[in-house]
Amino acid sequence: MISLFSKVNKSLRSDSSSSMDEIVDWSQLPIELWPKIGKYLDNHIDVLRFRSVCESFRSSIPPSHPNSPSFPLQIPHPVYNSLNNYVNQSTVYIIEPTDASSNSNLEPLAPSSSKGWLIKVEETKNQPVSLLSPISDRKLSYPLSNNNTSPMLWNLLDYRVIELCKSYKIEKTTPFSSSAIKVAFYPNSPWTSVEDCVACCIFQEGKLGLMKHGDEKWTLVDDKNFYYDDIIVFKGQFYVTDKWGTISWIDVSTLRLIQFSPPLCGFGNKKHLMESCGSLYVVDRYYEISDDMGRNYVRRRYDRDTDVECFKVYKLDEEWGKWVDVKNLRDRAFILSKSCNFSVSTKDLIGYQGNCIYFRDTYDARMYNLDDHRITMVNFNPCIDKTLWSRSPWMRC
Repeated sequence: MISLFSKVNKSLRSDSSSSMDEIVDWSQLPIELWPKIGKYLDNHIDVLRFRSVCESFRSSIPPSHPNSPSFPLQIPHPVYNSLNNYVNQSTVYIIEPTDASSNSNLEPLAPSSSKGWLIKVEETKNQPVSLLSPISDRKLSYPLSNNNTSPMLWNLLDYRVIELCKSYKIEKTTPFSSSAIKVAFYPNSPWTSVEDCVACCIFQEGKLGLMKHGDEKWTLVDDKNFYYDDIIVFKGQFYVTDKWGTISWIDVSTLRLIQFSPPLCGFGNKKHLMESCGSLYVVDRYYEISDDMGRNYVRRRYDRDTDVECFKVYKLDEEWGKWVDVKNLRDRAFILSKSCNFSVSTKDLIGYQGNCIYFRDTYDARMYNLDDHRITMVNFNPCIDKTLWSRSPWMRC
């Protein structure tokens, strides 16, 4: 939204006979312009900030589509039609300080006031906002006020909030109510009607299923290949990778899989699909496989975390249709959580290191450094209070 306003503001100034240094009063712009600007806001935080500017902004666009999906969203069980599952939505944000935040009455959120941090937020209609670890998806406690009895208030207008991505997970209602390991959901903008939404899921057996709004059961997209590892939304399409590292996209209208890349032929045990700076990557995870895993490994690769030995990263060269071995991510960090994968620049981010992969091992959040190939544990503290705000360890786990 900021870049959009900047472009419009620059255009207004260039067309004006007044000085270029004159501040444009946005509230005086013609009312008919606001709905046109608002339709370019593709995430809820930008819509929220837009509508909070003034009354004319707020009345120009609604908070969302009147029939937008409301989470948790009920969906059918992949096997037992008598059971229901529920999909929850979370959002990963970068929170950056501004002049207003540095002058607020809160203690500094970070050692460097110019750097931001990552946070994951889960919102449902029945529960208050939950803070989650971006890596482990664990729920975190709210920071408390001075008397340690009530949550500290946080005015988002005092910070620059950037939405990175959304993630989805299927919540269990009974011990046997879910067999999903990854779910993707599209489209998901504020202007989306629930009737247009499609969910795509990888089940524990490696099967790939798809469900449109109104369907009473999941439909298998490929009933021959039961070895799918990961799924993401890329350029408005569902993309999947199988255990051989072959990327395909799903034609939702025909339920056909269209192969998009050659097989990677990597020897890792699990493939993670990643979008970074407009390109597709596969992160190949290598497990420390003990002798007792034996024949059951194919099954167990889907239903439990296993100790990680190393990672290898490959980038898809779409022009030449080949895989490129990536040795250095430069300032980028790759985050592999159970519900989503995303990359982020670490230059202006607290607690994250470039050329590293962050992931959850059996019990802990860990970091794999591509420089020295070492794995280190990332500190995790589930309690957030004022003494931790300056260090922000909860942002790094």
